[in-house]
Amino acid sequence: MLGMTEEEVNRCQIQEWYPKFKSVSIRTLIHELPEYFVEYLLDDSGPFLLPASVSNDDALPNRIHNAFEEEDYQVSEGSGDEAEPSSPPSFPELELKIKESIESLGGAVFPKLNWSAPKDAAWISTSGTLRCTSFCEIALLLRSSDSLVHDLCHAYDSCNDKTLTRPPSFFLALRKWYPSLRPEMEFRCFVRGQCLVGISQREVTMCYPALSEKKNDIKVLIQELFDSNVRQEFESENYTFDVYVTKDERVKILDFNPWGAFTLPLLFAWEELQQNVGEEGDDVEFRIVESQCAVRPGLKTAVPYDYLDTKPGSGWDQFFRNADDELQRQTRSPEAGA
Repeated sequence: MLGMTEEEVNRCQIQEWYPKFKSVSIRTLIHELPEYFVEYLLDDSGPFLLPASVSNDDALPNRIHNAFEEEDYQVSEGSGDEAEPSSPPSFPELELKIKESIESLGGAVFPKLNWSAPKDAAWISTSGTLRCTSFCEIALLLRSSDSLVHDLCHAYDSCNDKTLTRPPSFFLALRKWYPSLRPEMEFRCFVRGQCLVGISQREVTMCYPALSEKKNDIKVLIQELFDSNVRQEFESENYTFDVYVTKDERVKILDFNPWGAFTLPLLFAWEELQQNVGEEGDDVEFRIVESQCAVRPGLKTAVPYDYLDTKPGSGWDQFFRNADDELQRQTRSPEAGA
């Protein structure tokens, strides 16, 4: 697995890159989190308590309230008369700042910390997405996410020069919610030696036939954004960045990630990106899922999307190999031609 430096990891924090690329990104408001809220996110010593809202907002507005359910949220571990009700934590100053930002961004946002969004916790929200309209909904997603453990505890684990266990401060980025975003128009771009060497469809679990017709145009748009806005501005030599192409052919930067380590290469392999793909002077290779047979298995697990170990010999590597073998076996079988 490819290593990186702490400096390269730090450049990929949203509070570091967003101010520089604000004009070509999604509107975002960023709050530095007080340490006591970070401790709340990390605390697993007792029952799971949602914050008490000073705005009377409920993280689960559609749930049925009853005494038994409230006890699940409010009572400490213990038995009999020894069990004492726990007081839910409260973060009034932070809540009011976040409430103001949500209103400024149109009433709905999706949250992320320095590097990661709580994608693995979307199931717990009332909409099944990362759409949040209140501080309590944000707190629920952050507390329910295993993927954010990466940001809180493991961001520097793959650094060759590791001296840090965590960044000095954590930030909450609130990004404007767009209900009509199309997953097929998200792409990951790979930069090596400050040259764009590859582009991959971001959603590898679906085939979108219409992409084949737009492929060349999309590649030109992404190359133009890279040449005009990214190449001279992002200081790392090697990195990846994710983009979204709008219906009116504007390219928006969604995120930056380190080269290698816990960033998934998607339809590439890191070895070919490192050695063979997109040599300087060559045409940038743009890969999309061309058919249903090329669809990759969904990677929805209890760890973050970009925190999976897929290197040769790993469990996922063996899974993919077994899936390929089974596909070839079925293709060769007499029934396949029936």
